[in-house]
Amino acid sequence: QVQLAESGGGLVQAGGSLRLSCAASGPTLSNYAMGWFRQTPGKEREFVAASNRSGSRTYYADSVRGRFTISRDNAKNTVYLQMNNLKPEDTAVYYCAATHTVSSFNYYSRRSDYDYWGQGTQVTVSS
Repeated sequence: QVQLAESGGGLVQAGGSLRLSCAASGPTLSNYAMGWFRQTPGKEREFVAASNRSGSRTYYADSVRGRFTISRDNAKNTVYLQMNNLKPEDTAVYYCAATHTVSSFNYYSRRSDYDYWGQGTQVTVSS
């Protein structure tokens, strides 16, 4: 069973950048598709970015496409979310998620697709 731990959140001014990390313990992440989600108080957890097992295929929410990049280093069992040109509306708790898959092709954008979640890291963007 994989365990996930996010880090790298913090306070940043609008236009700035942050890189979130998601470190996994347990099985190798090379057998897992990975995703990033975010949530603000009173709202549903929403999809941000996804990666297939190798990182060769990625997918983004329209709101972050062109600004955020998901990547992974399976040798380090770590997934990253590089966030550039941050906006106040990006303020949220960010969660990484993993799902075991036999497909090397697929990525997943629905919350229900994922079996394992981290505890989240707060990102606050000031205007």
